[in-house]
Amino acid sequence: MLMVKTRLGVSAIAGIGLFADQDIPKGTETWRFMRHFDRLLTEREIDSLPEPARSSILDHTYLDAASGLFVLCADNARFMNHADEPNTAGVHEKGAIEGYDIAIRDIRAGEEMTCDYRTFDAHVGVKLGGK
Repeated sequence: MLMVKTRLGVSAIAGIGLFADQDIPKGTETWRFMRHFDRLLTEREIDSLPEPARSSILDHTYLDAASGLFVLCADNARFMNHADEPNTAGVHEKGAIEGYDIAIRDIRAGEEMTCDYRTFDAHVGVKLGGK
């Protein structure tokens, strides 16, 4: 669940992106996994969906390697794009799905919020095409 004010907009990175709608100081918690808000899905549940729902879900989830579950953010956090040098980073305990993200530098209102998919998504090769 997003913990800061955001908006969606056209991204120079990829299609739609998530943008800060306020100045966010370095160290601010920007997102937190909320068990009763965000969804956890099994591969079987996703595979049972018809196209294009299955492809859409896979595009907007991340795969937690430890649990084998796909995490679907219930809010606009699912539109956060990848960057090799992101402005947010995850703080997660090893083996736990639960965690949170923080701003790793000051983020200005209007700036696209990004994360590094390679640090948390076991399905990253599909999204980034082997990057």
